Amino acid sequence: MLYYLFTWIEDYIHVPGSGLWQYISFRTAMAVIVSLIITTGYGSRLIRILRAKQVGETIRDLGLEGEKEKQGTPTMGGLIIIAGILVPTLLFAKLENIYIILMLVTTVWMGTIGFLDDYIKVFRKNKEGLAGRFKIVGQVGLGVIIACTMYFHPDIVVRETVANPTSSATLEKRVESDTGKTYYTKDVKSTKTNIPFYKNNEFDYAKVLGIFGGNQSTLTFILFLVVVVFIVAAVSNGANITDGIDGLATGTSATVGGTLAILAYVSGNVIFSDYLNIMYIPNSGELVIFAGAFVGACTGFLWYNSYPAQVFMGDTGSLAIGGIIAAFAVLIRKELLIPILCGVFLVENLSVIMQVSYFKYTKRKYGEGRRIFKMSPLHHHYQKKGYHEAKIVTRFWILSILLAILTIVTLKVR
Repeated sequence: MLYYLFTWIEDYIHVPGSGLWQYISFRTAMAVIVSLIITTGYGSRLIRILRAKQVGETIRDLGLEGEKEKQGTPTMGGLIIIAGILVPTLLFAKLENIYIILMLVTTVWMGTIGFLDDYIKVFRKNKEGLAGRFKIVGQVGLGVIIACTMYFHPDIVVRETVANPTSSATLEKRVESDTGKTYYTKDVKSTKTNIPFYKNNEFDYAKVLGIFGGNQSTLTFILFLVVVVFIVAAVSNGANITDGIDGLATGTSATVGGTLAILAYVSGNVIFSDYLNIMYIPNSGELVIFAGAFVGACTGFLWYNSYPAQVFMGDTGSLAIGGIIAAFAVLIRKELLIPILCGVFLVENLSVIMQVSYFKYTKRKYGEGRRIFKMSPLHHHYQKKGYHEAKIVTRFWILSILLAILTIVTLKVR
């Protein structure tokens, strides 16, 4: 909203400095600052409200050190994160931008699902919360919305080089800086995405199903839809599982958000995308502002969520965070980098899958269930081994930073 106000001031009143609002870097910085102010300044007020409403977390007895002290800690703190994301985005982003619209829908959609889950747990005194099938329906629904919008919306395009142009009327002329060679580009609908460690860093969904023949467009859309739904479900559940000890999911998500901001900036900047030889996605640079608000919200929430936590984000926050990361990666066509970038979420997910699968297998084969880990998810395994949770969180943060660096490096490793 402020973007439109200062654009009007620049065009009609010509106040010095109002032109700054045209720059993505300036608006991103403002989004980070406002997000931090909201989460740190107003977070304490929300915590007091949650305590007054007795919105406390019910801690299951898992035999972990320090868990009894957490009994009654306010939950649903994800509302702080959501406010820290939505308000700066509404203030500083171009609200007609389709990428921003999708991210706002994702935040509210997944936040609502998580809120319903927390509400049932806290106020209905049902420890199971929202039934798993309803969560899955919500995740699938969001995946369908994102996939359909990306596949069919006319404003979601990529810029590709035209090999043999017949007319330059609708093309953009460009000149290679090092050779001076002229070439033409055009914005087109595309099923391509980025893939690491591969020539040109591009992967085309359409080529995967080419051997099957039939209606190529329909098969490609179905494949893309399945991939997007799977990513949304996997990452949102991964964030939810990772949110098990103070500050773990929040700090890891802040690192992931910062990396996505960098990827969005280079993908939405024609100069940097050309230099890095990655696809240029017109208008996607606006997502950097959303990413700035996301990083600010996660970092600000750590003020209260770091050990010992004064508030838990609950499913309101964890499902929203996971959905945001998944949707953001898909929109900037970096979804195939998620196994690297979200490696912490992936390992946490796998540890649960392995533990449950092995337990069921051994119980069926030997008559008693056996375990791979002392407890899953993985962070509880290390707690059982005697590590303090603050040390576990710090080491997981370090791993997430290393994975973030590796993700960025993949842009040039072919």
